[in-house]
Order: sequence, then structure tokens, then C-alpha cells
Amino acid sequence: MRILLIGASGDIGQVIQDEFSSRHDIIKVGRSSGDIIADITDRASIEVMYKEAGKVDAVISANGNVHFAPLDEFTEEQFRTSLLDKAMSQINLVLVGLNHIADGGSFTLTSGILCRDPIKTGAAAATANGALDGFVKSATIEMPRGLRINVVSPGLLEVSESRFGEYFPGHIPVSSKRVAYAYAKSVEGLINGQVIAVD
Repeated sequence: MRILLIGASGDIGQVIQDEFSSRHDIIKVGRSSGDIIADITDRASIEVMYKEAGKVDAVISANGNVHFAPLDEFTEEQFRTSLLDKAMSQINLVLVGLNHIADGGSFTLTSGILCRDPIKTGAAAATANGALDGFVKSATIEMPRGLRINVVSPGLLEVSESRFGEYFPGHIPVSSKRVAYAYAKSVEGLINGQVIAVD
């Protein structure tokens, strides 16, 4: 399979590469490194990315930055930027990608645990994650040409615990292997319209 992996250099992107690279052709995409350089917050950049990649069998998105702040300090601009970077960018990957993915191909997006198990300062992340989960459930009933779409919703990764663990009190970190299996289930299996939670 030719798999387009957006956010390849991040913690989740590395986990996905480790899982898939031995049996699939991975095209790595990032804002500053990778086989293709693209800013997926810009729809025009997404169009160029797909043209450079050519026909692919699967798209995996493991990207999306959000702003963390106490609720009473959030600005509208910070919230809007978080929704654009995490949610709308991945939605555009699907909307644009419908014309660039092979028949029977799949999209796998990435949301996260915070819309079902919130933390302080995480309102923007929770909102973006919830939007992605809802989009996938709805989009699946309209996917053409036998295409599938799922979203992986992981908890805090063990590899990220040293940097972010203090913000997730009481959360049990999840192993890279379990997260990798969730992406494998989405891409290599036949499920469709699912939120694959990894808690």
C-alpha cells in the first residue's frame, strides 16, 4: 500500500512509521521535514501535497496543534486557531483527498482522549477532538467509491509522558504498540466510521 502520513515526525507519527514501514510504502509529510513539505492548515498547500504524492491507498493524519490555557484566559483567536490546526486541517485532508485516493482506500484521522476525559486548560483540544469524532461518524455514510474513514483517539502516549505527563494527572499513559495497533486496525482492517479509543 502507498500510505500518505501527515505529521510523520511527531510522537504518534513515529509510532505509525515503526508499525507500517516494513510492509507499506510510507510517504512522509511535515511542515519542515519529510518527503513532502506541506502546511495542512492551508487548503492550497493540501492540494499541492496530493498532486506531489500521486495516487495513494491510504491517508493517515497524525498532526494538529492546540492551545492550552485556563478557560477564563482563552481568547477567541486562540480557540479559532486550535480548531483550524487540529480539526479543520484534518477535515480538509479528507475533502480534498476524496479526488486523490484510490478506490477502496481509507482515511485515518487523529483526535484524542480529552473530549471524553478532560483536563484543566484543555477546552480547545477537547472541542477539536469532539469535532473530528463527529465528522468521521457523519462522513462515513457519504464516502464514495468504497472509501473508508476512521479516527484514532489515543490517550497520553508513554513516549510523551516526560514532556506532558504533569498536565494529565491521574491519566494512565498508553503504550506505543497499542496506539500503533489502532492505526493498523483502521488502515489494514475493514472497519468504517469508527472512533478507535486507546485509553
